[in-house]
Amino acid sequence: MAGRRHFCGQGLSIQSTACVDTSTLLGRFDGQSRLLLTTLMSGVSGAKAALTVFQRQQRANSESTLTNFILTLCRDEITSSAEALTLSVKPLVCLFPPVFKQNLLIFLYLVNSAFPGPTVLLLLRCLAQDSSPSPWVRALGRLLERKLEMNFKDPLYSEQCRQKLKQLSENLGGSSEAGGWAECFNSQTEESESYCGCDLLEHGTQRKRRASFDAHVDADGEEAVQESKRLKMDNMHVDEPVDAEDEEVRMDTQGGSASAAETPADRPQDGLPEHIRGSVLHMKELLESQAEWDQSATDVFKVLNECNPTQVEVLCETLNFPILPEHTLPKLCNSILSLSPDLSYSTAASLIRSILLQKVSSLSEPASRCLVTAVTSLCSRYPRPMCRAVIEPVLEDRNIGPPQTELLNRLIESCLDSHYRLLMLQMTFRIPWSEAVLSIIHSLLDSKLLLNEEVFTQLTEQLISQGPHFTKSVKFAKMMLTVLTKHSSHVTAAQKHSLASCLNSNETFLKKSLQASLKRIPDA
Repeated sequence: MAGRRHFCGQGLSIQSTACVDTSTLLGRFDGQSRLLLTTLMSGVSGAKAALTVFQRQQRANSESTLTNFILTLCRDEITSSAEALTLSVKPLVCLFPPVFKQNLLIFLYLVNSAFPGPTVLLLLRCLAQDSSPSPWVRALGRLLERKLEMNFKDPLYSEQCRQKLKQLSENLGGSSEAGGWAECFNSQTEESESYCGCDLLEHGTQRKRRASFDAHVDADGEEAVQESKRLKMDNMHVDEPVDAEDEEVRMDTQGGSASAAETPADRPQDGLPEHIRGSVLHMKELLESQAEWDQSATDVFKVLNECNPTQVEVLCETLNFPILPEHTLPKLCNSILSLSPDLSYSTAASLIRSILLQKVSSLSEPASRCLVTAVTSLCSRYPRPMCRAVIEPVLEDRNIGPPQTELLNRLIESCLDSHYRLLMLQMTFRIPWSEAVLSIIHSLLDSKLLLNEEVFTQLTEQLISQGPHFTKSVKFAKMMLTVLTKHSSHVTAAQKHSLASCLNSNETFLKKSLQASLKRIPDA
């Protein structure tokens, strides 16, 4: 284990292979990478959606690359087996679900020019350590190796798949007797009833297979071939993929595994009553159109007040709120804000989380006007759901940076009343502080916040416990100065003594001002 290489400067952590929490895995990545990861896990269309997300990130930052993203996926993780009670080391990428691995390889196939060949080769070696790889992941990996001109030796399909294809070819081609395609499909119907859901072969591979058959298929066989175009290929039990052209990979592999065959976005009817289902389809059309919304368009969102929490989650996934273009946010938020009565707490929290959290967490530059408008308008109407669904997760994100800080400070100044600013301050007591968090705390303390004795005691404890990590931080020193000048009436004798010890280690130019302010506080 000591000889294993660790990437991104981070050590090993332990995950249980019995039940891996994807939210925990996402915590290993920065905001932009998390948006890519979430998109890649979104189902059958994840690879295409991830390509769109990556292209937007590149337009926002031309220096954006996938190298760190891939190296983090290759980082070692200690995994535990609940059954065998043993520990083992696996690359992080092996802990993600199969649909993610499949979409990841398709995505990399489409953007292979954005990263060096050795980096993707390292990822493929990590995927090879998967104890139970899916046939599609194995085939896509080999196809990616071929595109990078690294491996032309290994076939894209297994021996078992080759035997099945050979048997299928013998059944379908070359005979002048009645039978051919029609006989094959008739014989396969009963056998395949237990294998519904296999969409492994689509139109492109059908064309390629048909081209390899004997040209002497009889008239009955030709008629059956035409009929087979309309038949579902899930009547055929094929476990593994076959070779395909570049364009076929983009289309065919998206339905490649049974676990990733469909998603809520493809099946909006799942889990929703019929009348809600119709409204959701109407919403989808509105969000995809460029036309202005009239009152009738806004009225369709009234169905949100009829949804239970589970239905709201399905609705959000169906409409792909996390990757919704930002220019549609003002119209969407106006429709939500026009609802009467107001949404319930759980419904509002689910909507706000789905619409805003990924967009705010992945910011690498100041928020756009559309995003700022959406965040401030929803926060003004639904401050409590906003605190729980967006503000708290962003504060807990170890990669919080200046764009997120600027947006949260704007909410402190213009949207949140004293009660919710106090709640926001208490959220910071449960997380390790950073320079970004210090800036937010300073804004909270500077906003005429009324602290009760209990909250001030908690704040003092945090200043004393986390202060040693910020002896050279000017932001921390300014925050301390605000505490000692604007909230001095709360300081007890014991707290004054503890704060004096904390100030002794301060190394900024504000040290003398801090000590002078502390001395002016009378002993209780």
